[in-house]
Parts: sequence; C-alpha cells; structure tokens
Amino acid sequence: MPAIQLTPAQRKEKRSEAHHLDPVVMIGADGLTPAVVKATDAALNAHGLIKVRIFSDDRANREGIFASLCGELNAAPIQHIGKLLIIWRPMPEKEDDNTRADNKFGPRVVKIVKFSKSGNHRPQTKKLRVLGNERVAQGGEIKRAKRRLTSIKKTSQDQ
Repeated sequence: MPAIQLTPAQRKEKRSEAHHLDPVVMIGADGLTPAVVKATDAALNAHGLIKVRIFSDDRANREGIFASLCGELNAAPIQHIGKLLIIWRPMPEKEDDNTRADNKFGPRVVKIVKFSKSGNHRPQTKKLRVLGNERVAQGGEIKRAKRRLTSIKKTSQDQ
C-alpha cells in the first residue's frame, strides 16, 4: 500500500498535468530490477510526476509492478492505462547555499563564450570575476554600472 493517498480530484489534476509527458523510465523483459527502481527514484526526485512504459503483455504483471513501484518509492499511483503508468511523488526541496537576500550584489564568476567568425573553429571561453557594481557588456568587456539618473522633478517629489 503506498504511503501517499490522493483524493479523486487531486488524481484528476495530476492526470491532466501528465497528459503531455513522455515516458521517462522503460521496463523491459527483465521486469522490476533494482536498476529500474533506482532510475524511477531518480526520475521522481528530478520531475515529481513521471510516466513509466512497461513492455510486458501480461496485465496482472503490470499491475503488480505498478503497486510494488509505488510501495517501494513511497509514491502515489495516479493512472494505469495499457502499458503506461503514471506515478507522482512530491519533489524534495532543494537546499540552497545562497539563501541570503543580499547575495545579489556579491562577486560572481561569469563565463564568456566568443564564437569564431568562420564557424570552423572552437569557441573561445573565458571566465571572469564580476563584482556587484560591474556588468558584462555585449562585446564581453566588463563595465562599471552607472548610477541611474533620476529627474529633478522626481527627486523633489520624493522629499
């Protein structure tokens, strides 16, 4: 029995979200192997909502694979149509090192790629360190950002 239980309305919403998706995991003649479970787990971590295609003709086998996949991975079974399974699990929250609000103005590394004019040579890449008050111009050169000039009327209205 899967750990996640959804209401019919939630399952209907997930089915509509999965309509345009292509199968991410394919299960062949070997059936449910540890490699397939690992690939499905990675796909659920990356996407949250996935389609799985099973190339088996036995319907009971497909239903067993569907139930065991959802049970092992703590996922919610959304839909089983023919050889397609739709599985959902909430995506884990990504941990960000830059959670501060003022990280916008710190130094950062920018990679500049210059393509050759003939197209036959490799592009030249260069990594530059850009400070908070600098910007990269279109030609790849670094320019200091200028303070934006405001009109005299606006400055007098603000005071």
